[in-house]
Amino acid sequence: MNPEKRRAFFEALKSNNPHPTTELEYSTPFELLAAVLLSAQATDVSVNKGTRRLYPIANTPEKIYALGEEGLIPYIQHIGLYKTKAKHLIETCRLLIERHGSQVPEDRDALEALPGVGRKTANVILNTAFGHPTMAVDTHIFRVSNRTGLAPGKDVLAVEMALLKRVPKEYLIDAHHWLILHGRYTCKARKPDCAKCIVEPLCAFKEKNFSE
Repeated sequence: MNPEKRRAFFEALKSNNPHPTTELEYSTPFELLAAVLLSAQATDVSVNKGTRRLYPIANTPEKIYALGEEGLIPYIQHIGLYKTKAKHLIETCRLLIERHGSQVPEDRDALEALPGVGRKTANVILNTAFGHPTMAVDTHIFRVSNRTGLAPGKDVLAVEMALLKRVPKEYLIDAHHWLILHGRYTCKARKPDCAKCIVEPLCAFKEKNFSE
């Protein structure tokens, strides 16, 4: 996809959704971090179901740490891998309290030092909570980038680097959200909805699906 097509690609996504954001519900950087930790291999819907009950009771590192794993589990046991996630979240709370004054650090290395926080999660926090032009490549973004020809790559890091290089700067802050939402609702894995896709004319996918 050439530069002109890439610019048109993101302009179309912007026109359709001028102010994209995560579908995870949060009101502070810590609430976002906790939600993202819980969202690994789970749907945002399932995470929101849990945090709607949890956050009115405990929404700071101190309060969630005070719950302990056993106190946290009832709020998140409907979420996949909940035992591991409870352990990671409690330990993350402890480290935030001890090392960062209970604040979420605006630093990649510090974020990735927290249990359960990898490069993708760090990118989500840096982008969504702090406005950094990062690109958190999940399965949706990986698929859309390769399928459309926007930023092909053999692995998520290669796609991340390609996107950071190819996405026009004025779209980079929001590109993460546009691509996730596009992959989640239009450019779906098994049956892409090409007939209703606003960027279909710019897409290089050879097996487009126009069936109803």
